[in-house]
Amino acid sequence: MQKNPLVNTVASFIIPGVGQALNGDVKKGAGMFGILILLNLFIYFFVNNPLGHLVSLAYAAYAAYDAYTNF
Repeated sequence: MQKNPLVNTVASFIIPGVGQALNGDVKKGAGMFGILILLNLFIYFFVNNPLGHLVSLAYAAYAAYDAYTNF
């Protein structure tokens, strides 16, 4: 499969960690996905307001940036 930085970036924005796994860094991708799960659980139970969702969106943007720059 041909690696494409744009596809990896979009995939990592939708599901943080997938772009890193597609880049070949599976451990980093699994870690970022685990952080996503914990972050969303924390937001759901403790910070269920627009600011919490903004933090989740910022994390997804960071994951997309990381997938693009570490291509």
